[in-house]
Amino acid sequence: MIYPDQNPVRLRDLDDAAFVERYGGDRFTMSVLSSRIHYIVQHMCTGLLNTAFSGILRDWYDFAATVSGPPADDYPMGSVSNSLAVFFGTMADGLRNAVEEYGRDRLKQGDLLICNDPYRTGTHVNDILFIRPVLHDGEIVSFVTMRAHQLDMGGVVPAGFSATKRNVYESGLVLAPQLLYDEDRPVDSTFNTILDNARFGALLLPDLKTIHQNLCLGEQLIGESIDRYGPAAVRGSIRYSCDASAEAMAHAIAQLPDGVFDGEEHIDCDGVGDDIEYRVHVTVRKQSENVEVDLSGTSPQARTSINATMLDTKTAVGVGLKYLLDPASPFTSGTYRYIDVVIPPGTIGSAVPPDGPVFLYWEATMPIMMAIFRALSEALGVDAIGGDYGTLALHNANGVRNGVPWVTTAQCGGEHGPWGATRHGDADSYEVIYMANNLDPATEAIEADIPVVVLRKEYAPDTAGEGTHRGGAAVVKDTLWLSAAEHWSSALRTKRASGFGVNGGRDGSAAATWLFDKESFDVAEEKDLLPVDPSIYARSIPVAGVLNPETKDRDLEGGQYFYFASNPIWYTKPGAQFRYQTAGGGGWGDPLGRSPQRVLLDVRDEYLTIEAAAERYGVVITGDPVRHPEKLRIDKEATAQRRAAT
Repeated sequence: MIYPDQNPVRLRDLDDAAFVERYGGDRFTMSVLSSRIHYIVQHMCTGLLNTAFSGILRDWYDFAATVSGPPADDYPMGSVSNSLAVFFGTMADGLRNAVEEYGRDRLKQGDLLICNDPYRTGTHVNDILFIRPVLHDGEIVSFVTMRAHQLDMGGVVPAGFSATKRNVYESGLVLAPQLLYDEDRPVDSTFNTILDNARFGALLLPDLKTIHQNLCLGEQLIGESIDRYGPAAVRGSIRYSCDASAEAMAHAIAQLPDGVFDGEEHIDCDGVGDDIEYRVHVTVRKQSENVEVDLSGTSPQARTSINATMLDTKTAVGVGLKYLLDPASPFTSGTYRYIDVVIPPGTIGSAVPPDGPVFLYWEATMPIMMAIFRALSEALGVDAIGGDYGTLALHNANGVRNGVPWVTTAQCGGEHGPWGATRHGDADSYEVIYMANNLDPATEAIEADIPVVVLRKEYAPDTAGEGTHRGGAAVVKDTLWLSAAEHWSSALRTKRASGFGVNGGRDGSAAATWLFDKESFDVAEEKDLLPVDPSIYARSIPVAGVLNPETKDRDLEGGQYFYFASNPIWYTKPGAQFRYQTAGGGGWGDPLGRSPQRVLLDVRDEYLTIEAAAERYGVVITGDPVRHPEKLRIDKEATAQRRAAT
């Protein structure tokens, strides 16, 4: 929807002359160019994905690309790549902030501007924002932009992933807006600043050069469109993309009942101590085609690096409302046209320097997104979506093997897990948090890069939230470390079941993390994997979760909270194992509405035990799901009696 003379006019209601006047081309041309800018961002990403050196880019897809319009059009972001969603809401504002601070009139063809300051551009210092202007006859027509995670940017923790850093100086090198390439010539001082302060320069240098080349490709492709259609049409197509997505979001918001809705989520603690639990509170006020998300009741910023910036919160709000209300249309800066975000400075979602350090920003923005899901669950009714597993529970380890330093990059913790169910069906059990959308590194790639063996990645039975459609099952991941190492473990939402149920569905199970040293369980001596039987946890060293202090198994009812940073750094000898169990996803709908046949299939597939099928779904099943799954049978009479008594 657009607003000539402040009167709302839908795109379909513009006559041909008015359309051409506004966008510089007819409807067909705008559709072609709009599709082409989507193609361009994907083309840039494909190039980086196939040529990146570091695993965080090559295997995790920790980057995104955008195409935006010029300053004269107020930097509209017309397209984002199908990649990391945590970057989407920050890149348009980050582009504007960096270009305005550097000076839009100083930018020349062939320049590559960079900035990584979280408070200027969002996310964290490892995510450098790369900005390349596209000029025609000396005027900026658009920008091609990439945000790409660098394996290390210095700081006190190799690779940076830690919830224990206490200020911005510990997080790593901060780059104000400056050129990395000046008219396609490398700026030696900028390269030297990065490589003199970051570990693993042998990987960073080729990645930086590869990113530059992929942005050159984006510039070339946009230049081809300018040559064929003219700069006015290219600029118009970006505005058209933004207007179209704004109109789609306005229509989606209008379908939501007017009213005021509240939701709340929590983060266990920070890296200083477990004495403070952090609250995320949202109030959603909706009227007509407009919505306001107010986070004024959110806790003050944390004492360590689990905070997010205002730009990250903006991302969480935009992505969350897209999931719930308008998942089909493209994400652009127009997505926010009818959304207002209210948040005072200095909260966990709007941290300020120097004592509001930002690194694990998604651990603050995921609760924001889930608080919106909770707030709108009743208003959405059957369209509500269950909660996911809630925390990436990142595992960051480093050491030296054969004289060569190594580091993990979000590969060996609880980074992937289940989503919540919807009215459309059961949830997937092995994804990344709603706010991410990255790849899962291949086991072979992990084991080739670092001295670890990934022994187990499997689903845990009886962990999925029950419902007519069940949530995803919790994931159990076991890793065996072959050399001495330092570990930072950051499971930040284990006190409660983060995978909440909706529309009558039940919550999933809670998350936990354990460490087993070689003395407690030696894989070589046992000649077997670490058992999944709960009795094994008595031998463990608890890392995070609400656990029975004697059995050390999960126990939300009467257990004790084990603080994730009780050891800020876990030092292990060869043969140690970490086990991460994610939370389970939330269910959708009354569990008694699930057909007995689907419950039988869940037992056969080991999502459920026979005992849980009877207790939670009222379905009585006979047989042995492990040895003879094909012989499982439903006792129809006993099932009818049990369900009638429920």
